[in-house]
Amino acid sequence: MHHNSLRALLLGTCLTLSGCGVTYHSPTVQSQAAGLDVSVVEITASSVKQANSAPYVPLSLPDAFHAIAGGTGLRGAGAVPDMPEGPTGSREQIATRLPALVTPQRYEIGVGDVVLLVTKSGASTIEELGGLLTAQTQRQGFTVRDNGMIALPDIGQVKVAGKTVEAAEDAVFQALVAKNIDPAFSLEIAEFNSRHVAIGGKVGRAGLVPLTLQPLRLGDALAQAGGVVASDTGATAIRLYRDGTLYQMPASALRSDARVRDLTLLSGDAIYVDETYDLDRALAFYEAQIAAIGLKRSARLHALSELRAEMSVQRDTLEERRANFTSRRALDAEPRDYVYLTGEVARQGRVALPYGRQASLADVLYNEGGFDTRTGDPAQIYVIRPGTDADDTTVTAWHLDATNVINITLATRMQMRPNDIVFIEEQPITKWSRAFEQAFPILINKSVNGDSGVP
Repeated sequence: MHHNSLRALLLGTCLTLSGCGVTYHSPTVQSQAAGLDVSVVEITASSVKQANSAPYVPLSLPDAFHAIAGGTGLRGAGAVPDMPEGPTGSREQIATRLPALVTPQRYEIGVGDVVLLVTKSGASTIEELGGLLTAQTQRQGFTVRDNGMIALPDIGQVKVAGKTVEAAEDAVFQALVAKNIDPAFSLEIAEFNSRHVAIGGKVGRAGLVPLTLQPLRLGDALAQAGGVVASDTGATAIRLYRDGTLYQMPASALRSDARVRDLTLLSGDAIYVDETYDLDRALAFYEAQIAAIGLKRSARLHALSELRAEMSVQRDTLEERRANFTSRRALDAEPRDYVYLTGEVARQGRVALPYGRQASLADVLYNEGGFDTRTGDPAQIYVIRPGTDADDTTVTAWHLDATNVINITLATRMQMRPNDIVFIEEQPITKWSRAFEQAFPILINKSVNGDSGVP
């Protein structure tokens, strides 16, 4: 049947039904309704930008859905090495036994280190960042806490432990940018407290020598400890304890052997300068180091137990908050933004816009099953958007012609706004079929009863 013939048939049917007092009302978009002025705008690549310019910020999920049950961190419980073996030795000539060569790693900031933020002018950039000086002074800097964080007032906590200076600087920069602060600064380590080497025995000042940005050599470490003070360096051994193994070398080798002088030390190394093979004193020194390791291991296990308990409580709290929110949402007690579907859609009703992101016309339409092209007219798809003000009497009907399926790509760009109405009109043949379906029983009834009012 040609289009003109179908139109004539529809017109004839409508006249017949009207004459019988039967009228079929098909929903459609009209220029005026209930005192509202309707403006129909074609959805094109350029008009989509205009439609999307209407301001809208999607609702966000509660903070409980973004938080994790991470405890405040292990308090005073860093990584610990395995329990070492005790030193051994004899009164024979000191043989040189050196550890394997290691490649110095770049310094990573650790717990206890103190960092500063410094501007190019030399003054602390903290002085230029508002209230940051209320908690810390330039001299004090920011101490890395047990959880690996530094606390910047008005900014929050920033994780720097385990990062190189450059990586930590970038982490601080990102935190400042997130607070709309974009200073020019550099990050420096003011105090190196997280990694060190222990030195004892016949040295000027026994104690801890910190590792810094520059690799620490054996000769430099002993110099910082006041040097070897033994009267006979030829009969004095330098013993190095590392990872459960004891190495040694004569003290005289510091001058004659560059391998000894330039030996790279690692965090946790213990050095004892032993005069006249005093192994008892050396053993006491190492036993003290071993005892410290044992205490630290015990503290770490206790801290881990506390951390697990704290995380369990926080996890239960988060789960309860999430469950409460889910229940309130199921009871429709939480605010939501909705879009409404009507006309020849698969399921008429309201569709909640998602949290935290924009939804497109394609999302809303096809998540709900789309529409049946046998009854719905792909040429007549509308997004009806009322004005934003209560006194606004204008309505915009954004019209999409999807008879060319390429135009559906525009539906993927068209962003939804709260209270949008997605409407799909009937096919012309659908209007006629439904009108005839409703009127046919009436026509038959009138004909059987001989109603003269039937033409």
